[in-house]
Amino acid sequence: MKLYSGPLSLFSRKVEIALHEKGLDFDREMVAFTQAKGYAPKHPAVLATNPKAQVPVLVDGDLTLFDSTLIFEYLEDAYPKPALWPADPKARARGRLVELTADEVLLPLVARFMHRSEPPDSDAQRRERRDAEATLAESALSARYSQIADQLKGRDYFCGTFSYADIAMFMMLFWALRLKGPRLGSAPVLEDWYERVGSRPAVAKVAAEIIAADRRLSPDLYA
Repeated sequence: MKLYSGPLSLFSRKVEIALHEKGLDFDREMVAFTQAKGYAPKHPAVLATNPKAQVPVLVDGDLTLFDSTLIFEYLEDAYPKPALWPADPKARARGRLVELTADEVLLPLVARFMHRSEPPDSDAQRRERRDAEATLAESALSARYSQIADQLKGRDYFCGTFSYADIAMFMMLFWALRLKGPRLGSAPVLEDWYERVGSRPAVAKVAAEIIAADRRLSPDLYA
């Protein structure tokens, strides 16, 4: 098994956590990335496989897949133990909604902070506009925190046991915090859950790698 990943690819790192949680051996190839040029030049294996020209790309024998959600589904079908989705259909559907919320509802808000890790913008007007948009996105994201916390409903994890829903939501919030977005203190239940997930060995390993790469690739965040 081989994974094409990126040092600061949120969705690739989700897949890495899942592979570690499953206890699966895999080779990892990091594609080229800088904050100034992004993912350039594009890796030829990624270009040949994914019409979006993005990582993650997973190769398992004669099967090649892209998209982190599709990869999650494949891993659960092909390598069902340990399970990372609950068996109950309703619980699984609720977990998928949590993943969708992270990937499609929160990401557009978190994306408003991503310029904070890039080289300083020389265009003052564009810089001011981006900062204003980030401020609005911070308010919207902070308002979402209590709604997300409500979905835990006293459980340690969104589906009762650790699942892909926790991986997806953790990584999106990790990205928000990495980019100096709103803290989780306004939603203590969510903050406790975040610390619980972050202490899992597979998650802690990947988070530490991201921070190390970030210090090298995004020094302005740590100034």
